[in-house]
Amino acid sequence: MAQILILYSTTDGHTGKICRRLRERLQGQGHKATLHDFADGDPGPTEGYEKIVIGASIRYGKHQPVVAEFIRRERPLLERKRTAFFTVNIVARKPAKNRPETNPYLKKFLKQLRWRPGKLAVFAGRLEYPRYDFIDRTMIRFIMLITGGPTARDTVIEYTDWASVDSFADEISAM
Repeated sequence: MAQILILYSTTDGHTGKICRRLRERLQGQGHKATLHDFADGDPGPTEGYEKIVIGASIRYGKHQPVVAEFIRRERPLLERKRTAFFTVNIVARKPAKNRPETNPYLKKFLKQLRWRPGKLAVFAGRLEYPRYDFIDRTMIRFIMLITGGPTARDTVIEYTDWASVDSFADEISAM
C-alpha cells in the first residue's frame, strides 16, 4: 500500500476535519497516511511519499498564501508524484459551484499556478457565526446576504457532503 502525505491549510479547522476523515478512510484501506498542517511550518522532506494530497480552505475568495508558495516551490516534485488537491469553501454549498470544473476559486487558483493535480475535489465547508470575531462575522454575513445564504448571528451549518469526501479518498487510494 502507498505512503500518502496529506498537507492542508485551514482557517477555522474544518479543512483539518476533512483531512482527518480522508486519513481515516485511507488507513482503513491499508495505506499509511500522514497529516501535516501548513500552520505547523515546513512539512520537511516529501520525496518519500508516493502520493501527495493538498487541501486548502478559502476565506474571502482566497486560499492561504502558504499553499501556493508550497506548490510553486515543490512543483517539480509534485509533477513526478501522484497528486490530489481539494478546496473547501462556502460557495460550494450551491450545486452549480461544487465541482472542480464549476468552482470559481479552484479554477482561478490552478490557473494561476499552472498546476494540474491528478485528482481534484471541492467540498462545501462549515458556517459557524458564533465562532467568528466581529469583523469576520460581519463580512461573512454580508457575503451570505448577497449570495442568498443564512445571516442569523447564531447560525451553525455544516454543508460538507461526507459521502463525497469518502469517494474522494477512494479516488486517492485508486490513483
